[in-house]
Amino acid sequence: MSQAFTKAMARNIFYGGSVFFFLLFLALTFDSEATFPERDNRQNITESVAMGKRLWEENNCIGCHTLLGEGAYFAPELGNAYKRLGGREGIMAFIMSRPKDGVPGRRSMPQFNFTQEELEALADFLKYVSEINTADWPPNIQG
Repeated sequence: MSQAFTKAMARNIFYGGSVFFFLLFLALTFDSEATFPERDNRQNITESVAMGKRLWEENNCIGCHTLLGEGAYFAPELGNAYKRLGGREGIMAFIMSRPKDGVPGRRSMPQFNFTQEELEALADFLKYVSEINTADWPPNIQG
């Protein structure tokens, strides 16, 4: 290929690449729109799940934990906490077992003094999150 690279060649590459990636974008968009109804689990949102989400936000849990890969990395991933801690009772027991002022000398989860209803709501929220189709994220049970 001894010929010079011309403006016409550059223009053709630009337009061809633009059309290709626009069509790729459209194909991926339509594919996503087709699979979203299969992955939707909004019918599982109850008032208890919504209350757990509000507690999650009010207590800034994402300031230390990740949820489905989003958030801080000081504490474990909670997208699979329902499975990892043994279900609803395990989650509530773990939260209740936190020391009042945390563990001295290290950053740890404080005792939030949640009511029984709030604990159940948080457990329901984490159960809901564990049922989201995340394409096998996180990759292992430890998070």
